[in-house]
Amino acid sequence: MACIRLIPHSQNLNSLVSHHHHHHVSYPQQHHFINFHRHVTKINALNNNSNKPDGVPLLSCSEAYERMKIFREKIKGKQQYLAMYSSIFGGITIDPEAMVIPMDDHMVHRGHGVFDTAAIMDGYLYELDQHLDRFLNSASRSKIDPPFDRESIRKILIQTVSASKCRKGALRYWLSAGPGDFQLSPSGCHQSALYAIVIQDMSPAVASVKSRGVKVITSSIPIKHPKFAITKSVNYLPNVLSKMEAEEAGAFAGIWLDDEGFVAEGPNMNVAFVTKEKELIMPYFDKILSGCTAKRVFTLAEGLLKQGKLQGIKMKNVTVEEGKKADEMMLLGSGVLVCPIVQWDEQVIGDGKEGPITHALSNLIVEDMKSSPPTVRTPVPY
Repeated sequence: MACIRLIPHSQNLNSLVSHHHHHHVSYPQQHHFINFHRHVTKINALNNNSNKPDGVPLLSCSEAYERMKIFREKIKGKQQYLAMYSSIFGGITIDPEAMVIPMDDHMVHRGHGVFDTAAIMDGYLYELDQHLDRFLNSASRSKIDPPFDRESIRKILIQTVSASKCRKGALRYWLSAGPGDFQLSPSGCHQSALYAIVIQDMSPAVASVKSRGVKVITSSIPIKHPKFAITKSVNYLPNVLSKMEAEEAGAFAGIWLDDEGFVAEGPNMNVAFVTKEKELIMPYFDKILSGCTAKRVFTLAEGLLKQGKLQGIKMKNVTVEEGKKADEMMLLGSGVLVCPIVQWDEQVIGDGKEGPITHALSNLIVEDMKSSPPTVRTPVPY
């Protein structure tokens, strides 16, 4: 029996409560409303004693939902979740409390899932098709057969953004082996599952920090094997540990080296350099994730080449020594766009400030997100 109702866009629990407050409520509606408040009062009392090991309550579906609502209200974070699609629900919800996935989904307990992200800028999805192609390639390498064809998935993603009313944010989406059991093999899964969520980041201060330049360290966490590094799967424990290690050292991110000691990538972004000869260089994608933002930046950099600001653009193996001696170093990714690196370990990069090429590329990608051709920007019909 379904226990969570997907609330229409024009109606939510808050509006229902507000309605009851301002209008005369007749019995049994009044009785129902009083019981609702008794539930909330009881939940609050139980939450206050949540550290006690005994007396764990057995919750009904509606009580669990109410507790989830209180939990969400209590932990207001820097991100807001505006809409979620689930192929398990077969629809979209704008209720954060209903944005859940089954515990027996193999993406949860086995990490058998892939994901990708597309930025939402001024009501357009940026590089949706480029990210969607990589997404489906990752699914293929992970032996996940999507529940729908590519065009259907694309339409679902666009409709999810439309329902969210978000005009600036991010669309993240997953394909999982699906729910079914807690076995290792997905043979017991009924069908693969598609999930998508629209996220609005409410922490603009982060952008100003990145614009001043960040420090990175060489990561001591082992890099993923190339077979897994080139697939954007949910297996991100090495990435998480690398990021935590950097934060503990007062740095923004860790830089991975490959098995031959060449520069590889960051935990969720690519890395590029500008040499003293004014060449823009980046590691090959054969052992690391093929970055959509990185590839777009390289395309946009051709304009700087024509203007004579760059003397070359190439992909190559980059040694640590070469990287640390570069005039400029930058991180490239959908979350950071173009982020200047001013220090790597104890080595100051260039003059310790954002370089002119990094600054120019940052401006180019921001402008591209606002005015690029239809092959890059997909309009969302709100």
